Amino acid sequence: MGTERADALMGELKRQAAGRLTVFLGAAPGVGKTYAMLARARELQRQDVDVVIGIVETHGRSETLAMADGLPLLPRKKVEYRGRQLEEMDLDGLLTRRPAIALVDELAHRNVPGSRHERRWQDVEELLDAGVDVYTTVNIQHLESVNDVVYQITGIRVSETVPDAVFERLRDIRLVDLPAPELIERLNQGKVYLPEQAAQALQAFFSPSNLTALRELAMQTVAEHVDTDLREKRAARGLEGISIQRHVLIAIDGLGQSEYLVRAGARIAERRGAPWSVVTVDTGRSAGAALSVDGADNAIGRSGRRERAEQQRQMEMDRAFALARNLGGETEVLHNTDIAQALLDAAAARGAKSLVIGRTHDRPVARIFNRSLTQQLLQRGSRYELTIVSTPQARQRGLRLPDIAGESLTRREPLLIPLASLGATGMAALAERVLGLQDLSMVFLVAVMLVASRTRMVAAVITAGLCFLSYDFFFIEPRYTFFISAHRGVATVLLFLAAALIAGRLASRLRMQVVALRTANTHATAMQSLGRRLAKAADLGQVVAAGSAVLQKTLRAEAWIRIGGESGPVTAAGHLSEKDLAAADWTERHGQVSGRYTDTLGNTQWWFLPVASDKDTLGVVGLRFAPEMGRLSFEQRRLAESMVEDIGQAALRTRLVSELEAARVTGETERLRSALLSSVSHDLRSPLSSMIGAADSLASYGNDMKADDRHSLLDTIRVEGERLDRYIQNLLDMTRLGQQGLTLTRDWIGVDELVGSASRRLQRYEPGVRIEHDIPMDLSPIHVHPALIEQALFNVMENAAKFSPPGESIRVQARRLEDDRLEIRVSDRGPGIPEDERRRIFDMFYSVERGDRGRQGTGLGLTIVQGIVGAHMGSVAAFSGPDGRGTTICLTLPWSA
Repeated sequence: MGTERADALMGELKRQAAGRLTVFLGAAPGVGKTYAMLARARELQRQDVDVVIGIVETHGRSETLAMADGLPLLPRKKVEYRGRQLEEMDLDGLLTRRPAIALVDELAHRNVPGSRHERRWQDVEELLDAGVDVYTTVNIQHLESVNDVVYQITGIRVSETVPDAVFERLRDIRLVDLPAPELIERLNQGKVYLPEQAAQALQAFFSPSNLTALRELAMQTVAEHVDTDLREKRAARGLEGISIQRHVLIAIDGLGQSEYLVRAGARIAERRGAPWSVVTVDTGRSAGAALSVDGADNAIGRSGRRERAEQQRQMEMDRAFALARNLGGETEVLHNTDIAQALLDAAAARGAKSLVIGRTHDRPVARIFNRSLTQQLLQRGSRYELTIVSTPQARQRGLRLPDIAGESLTRREPLLIPLASLGATGMAALAERVLGLQDLSMVFLVAVMLVASRTRMVAAVITAGLCFLSYDFFFIEPRYTFFISAHRGVATVLLFLAAALIAGRLASRLRMQVVALRTANTHATAMQSLGRRLAKAADLGQVVAAGSAVLQKTLRAEAWIRIGGESGPVTAAGHLSEKDLAAADWTERHGQVSGRYTDTLGNTQWWFLPVASDKDTLGVVGLRFAPEMGRLSFEQRRLAESMVEDIGQAALRTRLVSELEAARVTGETERLRSALLSSVSHDLRSPLSSMIGAADSLASYGNDMKADDRHSLLDTIRVEGERLDRYIQNLLDMTRLGQQGLTLTRDWIGVDELVGSASRRLQRYEPGVRIEHDIPMDLSPIHVHPALIEQALFNVMENAAKFSPPGESIRVQARRLEDDRLEIRVSDRGPGIPEDERRRIFDMFYSVERGDRGRQGTGLGLTIVQGIVGAHMGSVAAFSGPDGRGTTICLTLPWSA
C-alpha cells in the first residue's frame, strides 16, 4: 500500500509540475464540443484568468463565432505548402505568450507538412511540457485504442488518431453529450455540414445506430478515466482502492493482425487498470536481418516473394510496436525457438496473469509433428488466463491452404534441393555397385539432414519427398517404377520417409536455435563491449568518446553524442546542420526521440535519442545511417536504445563521481580554512602580546632606556610583526584556495629547503631546541605549495619540541618511497601517545596531556597539519617513536600533482 501511495503521489506531483490538460470529448462532430470549450473559457475570463485562443475551428457556425467573440485570439501562422498559403496554430507564439490556459481545438488534426510536429496533439504536449494549461476537443473515434471498435461500428477506418498516452496527462475530461435524434436534427438543419454533405453523412457515419454506439463508447471511455482518477487519488491519500489486476502480456507475430491485437489487449489492460506489454518471438528464421545492419544484404539472396513478405512483416511489426508505445505499453523482442515457452517465461518475468494471443489454426503438418500454439499454452500455462482474439484476417487465413511452414524458398534452396537429391542417388548407386550395400536409406537420410542443417524446414521437407521418390524409383523392386511389389518394401520406404521428415525437422530446429543464439550473442557481445569501454571511462569526455566509438562500430552508423557540455566526435559534429542541431535540442529538451524514423522534425538524416536518467535528460545521441538504408528493425532499435541507456548510466556515474570528488575537495578546503581561522587565536596571541608590550614599554620609558634596550624592544616588534605577517598571509592563501576550488599555488622546492626553513623558524622561537636532520642529498625537488607545507612542518616540529625532555633533540627524516611519494618523519623523545588515541589527536580541539594537546596548546596545530596535507592529496599519521619511546608524526605527500 505504501508503494502504491508513493507512486500515486509522484504521479500527482508530476501532473502538477507540468501543464494540465482538459479534454472536451464528444461522440461525433456537431455535438457542441467547441461551443462548450468556449463557454467555459468565457467563464474563466470573467474570473480574470488569462485565456487565449490558440486555434479554434468554427466551421462557419454562427453560435460558435459569437461565443469566441471577445476572447483574446493569437494570430495564426502562415505556412507555405505547394505554392499555397495555409494557416496553422502559432506554437512558438503561444510558448512566448505563455497564457494560463490555451484553447486548442481539434486535438487529432494533422498539421501542414513542414510544421514542427506532424500532429496537433504533439503541439499540445509541448505546451504542457512548458507549463501551459490546455483546453482541447476531440471525438471518440480519434482515440487510438478504440480505432478498431469504431471501424466495426461504422465501417470507416479513421486515420487521424490520438495516442492514449496523451490522456494520461488529463486534469479533467468533460463529456459533451447530445442524443442521436437531436444531433441528426442539427445535421438536417445544416448546423454541422452543408446540405449535400449532410445527406451523405446521414446514410453513412451519422446513422442512428452508429451514433448510439459511439455515444455509448464515449460514455464508457469517460467512465474509465474517471474511475482511474478516483483510484489514483484514493491511493495518494492512503485509502484502500479498487484492486489492480496484474500485468497483461500481448503476443504478436506480424502476420496481419498485430495492430488489432495491440488495441484489443490495450483495452483489456485499461479496463483492469493493469500495466501491459507487447512481445514478439524471434525463432531465428529471420534473425540474420533482425539485428545486423547488413540485413538488407541478407535479403538479396531471397526470392522476390520471400523478400516482400518479410518486408511487410517488418513494417507491420514496426507499426504495432510504435502503436503499443503510443498507447503507453512496453515492447520487447524475445529470442527462442520454442514460442510457447518464450511467452510463458516472459509472463513469469513480468508477473503477468493474462496472455492475449491471436487465433491460431491447426495445419496438417502441425497435427503430425506438434500441437498448435494455443494447445501448448493451455497445457503448459494452466495458471494463466488465456485470451484468444480472432480477426477477419485470421478467419480468412484459416480458410486458405497454408504453405508448409508458412515460408517460401530462397534463391539458394531451389539449387541445393535437387543437387542434394541427385548427389544422394549417385552415392547410393555407387555404394550398391562398389560396396554391395543393400540398405541405402541411410544415404538419402544423410542428404536430408545435410539440407535441413543448412536451410529451413520447407527445404528439408521437399528434399525428403524427392529422396523418397528417388529411393523408390531406383532402388526398390521392381525398379524404375513407383510400384512396390513386396510389403517389406512398402514398410521400408514409408519408414524412410518418416525418419527423413523427423530428422529434417530436428536438424532444422537445431539450425534455428543456433541462429537465434547467434543473434542473442551478437546483442550481448555489443553490450559487453560497450560496458567494458564505459567501465574504463573516468570522466564525461571519455564516456562520450567510448560511447560514440562503440555505437559507430556496432550499428555501422555515424554517431554523435552531447552530454553536459561535452560532445563528440568532432568529425560527426561537422556534419550536423542547423536543422539537425534544432532537432537535437528538441530531443534534449523534451526527452523524446526525433528526426529520422519519427513524426517529429523528420526532415533530417539523423535519428536523435535522449540520454535520460531517472529524473532528467542528461543529453542526446544522434545516429546517421546510410541514406539507402530503409526502416530500422526492432532489434536495431532495441540495441540502439539499450546502448544509449548504458551510456546515460555511465555519464550519470561520472557526474556523481565528479560531484562526490568536488564535495570531498570542498570539505577538505573548508576544513583547512576553518582550521586556519581558528588558529588565529592560537598562533597570533603571542606575537600580538609581545608587540603590544614592547610598544607600551617604548612609549612609557623609551627616553629613559639605554640604546641597547630600545633596540631589543624594536627587534622584538619587528620579529613578532614578521611572524604575524606570515600567519595573515597563510590566512589569505586559504581564503583564495576556498574561492578557487582548492587550486593550490604549487611550485618546485627542495625538501632540504622546506625542512631547513621550518627549522630556522622554530629555533627563533625556541632557541634551546636541538634538531637533527636526516635528508639524502639526492632527493629531487617536490611540487607543493611551499608556504603551506612549511607551516605544516613547523606545527609538527613545534609540537615535538614542546614535549621533548630538556637536552633531547628532535629528529627529522625524509626519504622517497617506491610509489613515488615523499615521506617526512618527525620524532621526539617525549612521553608518547597511547595507540588508541593516535587517530584522535588530529581532531579539532581534542585535548590530552600529550603532544600539542597538553598544557600549552588549544588542540589545533595537528588539525591544521592534516588539512594542509590533505589538500595536497597526502596523508598524516602518528606512530610510536624510535625504540618505542616518544612519538613519530609521519607526513606522506605525492611527489608531483
